[in-house]
Amino acid sequence: MGIGLIIVIVLVCASIFVNGWTDAPNAITTVVSTRVLSPRAAVGLAAIFNLLGVLLMGSAVAETISSIIQNPQPGTDILVTLAAAQIAIVSWALGAWKFGIPTSESHALVAGLTGAALAGGGLSSISWGAWQKVLIGLGVSSVLGFASGWLVTLGVSKAFGRMNRRRANKIFSYGQVISASAMAFSHGAQDGQKFMGVLAFALMMGGVIPDSGTFTIPIELMIGCSVLMAFGTSIGGYRIIKTMGMDMVKIEKYQGFSSEVAASACMIGSTLLGIPLSTTNTKGTALMGAAASRRLSNVNWGIVKEMLLAWVLTFPACGLIGYLIALLLHAIF
Repeated sequence: MGIGLIIVIVLVCASIFVNGWTDAPNAITTVVSTRVLSPRAAVGLAAIFNLLGVLLMGSAVAETISSIIQNPQPGTDILVTLAAAQIAIVSWALGAWKFGIPTSESHALVAGLTGAALAGGGLSSISWGAWQKVLIGLGVSSVLGFASGWLVTLGVSKAFGRMNRRRANKIFSYGQVISASAMAFSHGAQDGQKFMGVLAFALMMGGVIPDSGTFTIPIELMIGCSVLMAFGTSIGGYRIIKTMGMDMVKIEKYQGFSSEVAASACMIGSTLLGIPLSTTNTKGTALMGAAASRRLSNVNWGIVKEMLLAWVLTFPACGLIGYLIALLLHAIF
């Protein structure tokens, strides 16, 4: 195993850790903010269901992400591209985390890979078919996330509106454990696949994993990456949980349940179709829809504005960072 491949592996593992630190907490935001589970218990729940999501949902999303780089050839060039993309992800995510702003590591990954690939091979190195799926996912996570959060919350409110409040809160406390599990499962199916797919792709390009013609991720790789992601969540996740579930919205247990059901349904459906989307965007917009369904003032639109700005800037910023780092690494190596 060459030094270049080792560097790429370390950088991808750093990206997985940072994803757990800054992105995975979105899956357990509401179950913590409504005080159904403690942060420690929620992290344990997320770790288990993240792994199950990776193991049980195939590799369609991983294939889409790995196909963004068109016609890759094993060697230094592809390793430089992968390394530059990971540097872009980590630097962008840590900068946003410092201010408690949730960002999409999924979009950072796509943008970083695209920018780094452009530096090495120009427009011909990018698969625009894969990018079409990314754009579809952006629409699903933004528009459909908000709409489904709004509609599911209205439906639940109508169905349980006449129930005794104490009894309803008890029911939705149990329900949130289930919905948070579904959310963590769908996060593993989406983000777990993306980053493990990049790691498997790097190992394949480096000759460690044989290229059998079909894209497969070894199970030991899945387990190791899931543990690393859970470790990241346990260390730095609470700042994101506070921003998303406490500062951005004011919600009750039934709204937390509804937003998780809506977001996880969008994510699992997209995963089955091989459409990559952002856990942060999907959960964030579903939370906004759930809170706004009762009263628009239940959403802190100032924080929403900051989040939207970060989401919009992710593509050009990470693309540019990936491009510049790739140019630098190509000049060195």
